[in-house]
Amino acid sequence: MSAEATNPASPGPVTNTAPRRKARPRIDLRRLGRAALLGPTTRDRLPDAIGHVAEAHRAHHPDADLEPLRRAWVLAESSHRGQMRKSGEPYITHPLAVTLILAELGAETTTLTASLLHDTVEDTEVTLDQVGEEFGAEVRYLVDGVTKLEKVDYGAAAEPETFRKMLVATGSDVRVMSIKLADRLHNMRTLGVMRPEKQARIAKVTRDVLIPLAERLGVQALKTELEDLVFAILHPEEYDHTRELIVDNASRADDPLAEVTDEVRTVLRDADIQAEVLIRPRHFVSVHRVARKRGRLRGADFGRLLVLVNEDADCYGVLGELHTCLKPVVSEFKDFIAVPKFNLYQSLHTAVAHTDGQVVEVLIRTHQMHKVAEAGVIALGNPYAPPSEEQQATGDGERADPTRPGWLSRLLDWQEGAPDPDTFWSTLREDLAQDREITVFRPDGGTLGLPDGATCVDAAYAQYGEDAHACIGARVNGRLATLSTVLRDGDTVQPLMGQDPASEPSREWLEHAHTPAARIAIQRWLAAHPGSGDAEGTEADAAAQDTQTVRSAPPAAEDAPAGNPATPVVDQPGATVRLAGCCTPVPPDEVTGFSVRGGVVTVHRVECSAVAHMKSVGRAEVGVRWGDTTECRVTLVAESFGRPHLLADLTEAMALEGAEIVSATVEPPSQQRVRHTYTLQLPDAAHLPALMRAMRNVPGVYDVSRAQHHTTAF
Repeated sequence: MSAEATNPASPGPVTNTAPRRKARPRIDLRRLGRAALLGPTTRDRLPDAIGHVAEAHRAHHPDADLEPLRRAWVLAESSHRGQMRKSGEPYITHPLAVTLILAELGAETTTLTASLLHDTVEDTEVTLDQVGEEFGAEVRYLVDGVTKLEKVDYGAAAEPETFRKMLVATGSDVRVMSIKLADRLHNMRTLGVMRPEKQARIAKVTRDVLIPLAERLGVQALKTELEDLVFAILHPEEYDHTRELIVDNASRADDPLAEVTDEVRTVLRDADIQAEVLIRPRHFVSVHRVARKRGRLRGADFGRLLVLVNEDADCYGVLGELHTCLKPVVSEFKDFIAVPKFNLYQSLHTAVAHTDGQVVEVLIRTHQMHKVAEAGVIALGNPYAPPSEEQQATGDGERADPTRPGWLSRLLDWQEGAPDPDTFWSTLREDLAQDREITVFRPDGGTLGLPDGATCVDAAYAQYGEDAHACIGARVNGRLATLSTVLRDGDTVQPLMGQDPASEPSREWLEHAHTPAARIAIQRWLAAHPGSGDAEGTEADAAAQDTQTVRSAPPAAEDAPAGNPATPVVDQPGATVRLAGCCTPVPPDEVTGFSVRGGVVTVHRVECSAVAHMKSVGRAEVGVRWGDTTECRVTLVAESFGRPHLLADLTEAMALEGAEIVSATVEPPSQQRVRHTYTLQLPDAAHLPALMRAMRNVPGVYDVSRAQHHTTAF
């Protein structure tokens, strides 16, 4: 089943001009269902009514054992006999259609068997024990999971604890949700027999919960058709307008997509790359979104090119040929092969310009990637089966476990950490409302998948879990950033973690947290520590205590005895030399001097801002050079986040490097940040770089620099 194509049961036709394999004739489910009820069946062959299911199944699994399907059909047909749908069709046509949807997507035999039986326990006298005895524990588990999901109210009034139990049960095996999604798709296809208000209610639930779930499980084929069906019900006028746009475009003689398709085929044929190039029409909702974004639509806006190859390396070969032989739109390039999406999706995205200026989007992927892009976790088969010979031969033994894809795995972790069902439910609904994900990089090269709008708080909890309670800041693309900083796709983020076990999250972090992992972890901590969570206040108190301790030490005057500092030699006999406090020069800094009152020569670093000022007012420079002594005095400024024991850790680091603290001041905390200024005596000026590195390595310290005071007194 194509995610972009629209079948006759969908809201409207879409003309697909792309070459495609010969399709099987569409099955008349009403006719087959009635024939199944009236016609005899024998045990030596599959009933005629599910012959098309078997055909679709064998297309994906040529060696599948069809006996369980035959027995499931016999039980389902006899159990539902006499039951009718509201449309007037025999009820058996519903599980038959659901099973066909899953068979077309490549579901394995166990899923199809459970699909045929998914309504028997709920609507007939068949029991779970009977299902288990006849078909085994695995089918019994799947049927039980789907039966429980049928009882869940997904609307705004849903009982949170019930939903959590049902979804967690589903999370243990995603095949349960796969059957549920196919079940909802067939119900949506036949929704026209219901009252308009009930259609709208079901469509809203589908939009708010089930479509996001389909997206997160990667089942794009179901997701896109569900979107179109919901669009037709909830926005009929906009749907009709979009349909007219699609029909009008299909009737045009000129088609830039077809022209670019021919060009791409020629380019790849000349490069000796075996590839299938197809036109992939956009579905209704996609066309509507593009129209809202771009205004007037042109021919290339109604579809994209899909290039299918055999190997991963061929994807990049195709990309290179297209960018070499056609005019690429580089800003449209995205590599979801090197960095797959959270729902298993892999593909290269690029775009090329047509001769008339239209931009044609191109998707490049292998046939296996395309299968997963369409069917998501359904395409990965039985999670309990050992890898096939083909998977072992291709090194695909490390395939993602379809029982625990990334998002669903995180969901199970969220529910374990949620302090109460209401928190879990509200957080889950917020997450489902996020329809776009970004990828950010860790400094070690790893990646984090986060929702669009995520902040540094979210990145910290995604990487460190509850250990992120000790986060004291972050660097984004190498620069210091606040925890509330919103991350962009492709950013490199490094949470800065404190070492103090007493560190705690701030209640304010909830305002910046967008992921369930972050929100639930913070809420859980706050629930366990009532009255706490004012991290800014805690850090401010700690910093204030440090400040009181430091300020008891008297600051050194600029002309105070310096022990044995590095001695500059000036070209002015008898002059008194003083190192400028604005830039605190030390060997081997390049220095210069100026004569000031009292026959004193002040020595500055040549890049000091005071040097430019002195020159601008006509002061003459005095030649200065360093003497033989290696001792020096230097003033350093450390920028840090406030935390308990920070001052002790910092002074210990300086002492280990042999530095003697002459004076120190710590300014009052501002926005959880603290500024320290230290004047230090070093036994050897060559130790200065190592000292600054040691200070930067103290947890909570994010920058150390030489003092650069602004002064006008010389």
